[in-house]
Amino acid sequence: MPGTKRYLLFLFPLALTVSALVWGTADPSNQRDWAANLAVLPYAEFEGDLVRVHNVRNTSYETASSYTPAYYDRTFDLGRLETVWFLVEPLSKRGAVAHTFVSFGFEGPEYVAISVEARKEKGESYDFLRGLFRQYELMYLVADERDVIRLRTSYRRDDVYLYPIKTSRESMRELFVAMLSRANELRERPEFYNTLTSNCTSNIIGHVNRLSPRRIPFSLKGLLPGYSGRLAYGLGLIDTDLPFEGARTRFKINERAIKYAQSPDFSIRIREPEPD
Repeated sequence: MPGTKRYLLFLFPLALTVSALVWGTADPSNQRDWAANLAVLPYAEFEGDLVRVHNVRNTSYETASSYTPAYYDRTFDLGRLETVWFLVEPLSKRGAVAHTFVSFGFEGPEYVAISVEARKEKGESYDFLRGLFRQYELMYLVADERDVIRLRTSYRRDDVYLYPIKTSRESMRELFVAMLSRANELRERPEFYNTLTSNCTSNIIGHVNRLSPRRIPFSLKGLLPGYSGRLAYGLGLIDTDLPFEGARTRFKINERAIKYAQSPDFSIRIREPEPD
């Protein structure tokens, strides 16, 4: 971590300087030639406890780069919301770079994931440094768990950790509504993604802290998504009595996600511990 801290102390003023030069030259837009799996924005309609979510992505994959996007609409009953899960996908062996997202579980069971993404155009790939300088729009992707988890475990072959979060049903409900409301806002008023200040993890932290002020204090681990699992554990947000390394082992789901990839009970199976 000391090396990471020195890197960030250098990176912040550099990012601010360059950003100051380029921020006035471009405006965010929802009208671009988007990558096929990021082309359709979700949105939600609220009526009491019922939330109608449009454009829940459910992609069929041949490879990580060859796929057929599909979408469905679904109505969720907030009164049946019972769990929330925090997913971490490390993207480097050093551990600092990762993608994080959340999934909500409803009685039934029924699950839906919300992932804050850098919205890429056709032929564009994600780059950490480019993400500092208004190169990607911000997107809240609402997706079927089978889509976003299998993409990472079966096709990208990245590790994925699925942590149960300890919180009240009221807080789960507020977070679900807040994230879908944010998706609605971005559909009407696009914004730029930023690698440090508006990334997958910082947006989740922002939602949590708006619901419960200072619940997650400022930390370099919050800026670097690869450390977010350890941060959540240290704050007592992960529902486990295991030490952190034990929790990582218990909640790593790759083997189960691959084993039950075609199971109609995919979301249930990936949450079941392997027998001893």
